[in-house]
Amino acid sequence: MQAMAKKPKTDEDGAAEAAPAAGGGKKKLMMIIGGVVLLAALGGGGWFFFLKKPSAEQVAALEAAKNAKKPVNFIEMKDMVIGITSGPQQERQPMIKIKVVLETADAKISEEIKPLLPRVEDAFQVFMRELRTSDLEGSAGMYRLKEELLRRVNVTVFPAKVDAVLFKELLVQ
Repeated sequence: MQAMAKKPKTDEDGAAEAAPAAGGGKKKLMMIIGGVVLLAALGGGGWFFFLKKPSAEQVAALEAAKNAKKPVNFIEMKDMVIGITSGPQQERQPMIKIKVVLETADAKISEEIKPLLPRVEDAFQVFMRELRTSDLEGSAGMYRLKEELLRRVNVTVFPAKVDAVLFKELLVQ
């Protein structure tokens, strides 16, 4: 076996090995400077968007938009009298009389919904027949009923959208 002889180092080889070490230091310095510049830019942008006070024109425009009343339309539904599920100790079947008004944001939407009112009434009646008097107790029960009716009407009239279900009358006997 022959032993390989090591090549003696020359000045060129030493310079070549020292260059990567010096270049790595320059890279690190450039990355630090780039990070500082990036943080300064983000800080300036944050100040501009979050801390700068709006001009008088911008404040006036925001106030005008806030005070502008949006047109609202109401669609009255027929009065409904529905027999609901009786409890275990009730002799008579409870009845609920309800008068509902649907609120929409646009007259155009109201015209789209009016032909679909029989479907909406059907959806309401199917749901409300399964209610119990305990489901309607208190403000929380009324809120849940309102939200469920709103969800059902929006499913029925899709792609049109009803903004609110309003009770004109609600009587449980």
